[in-house]
Amino acid sequence: MVSQFYWKAGSLLGLSGIVCSAYGSHGLAKIVGDNPTKLKNWATASEFQMIQAVALLAISSIPSTVRRIHPAAAPLILGGTLMFSGTIYLLTLQRDRFRVLGPVTPLGGLALMAGWAALLL
Repeated sequence: MVSQFYWKAGSLLGLSGIVCSAYGSHGLAKIVGDNPTKLKNWATASEFQMIQAVALLAISSIPSTVRRIHPAAAPLILGGTLMFSGTIYLLTLQRDRFRVLGPVTPLGGLALMAGWAALLL
C-alpha cells in the first residue's frame, strides 16, 4: 500500500466532495444567486474532487508487491486537488477576498496532470 494516509485522504476528499456537491445543488444559489458560471464552477470543482478521491483510494489499495506506484503520484494528486478544487470553491464564494489565489487554480491543475502522468512511470 502507498499509505494509510492516502486512503484516509481519499476518503475525506470523497466525503467532503459529496458535501460540496450537495451544497452546490441545494444551498449555493442562496449565496451566489442564480449566476450560472459560479454554479457550474462549483460543480466542476466537486466533480474533480470526487474523481481524485476515487483515484487516491485506488492508488492506496494496490499492494506494492503487485505494482510499484511512483512515489510522487499520490502527493501530486492530493495537493493538486486541494489547490484546484479548493481555490475554485473559495473564488466562487468570495472572489474579491480570495482573488490572490486565482493563479493557484491552474497550478493545481498542473499538479493533477503530473500526478496522473506519474502513474505512467
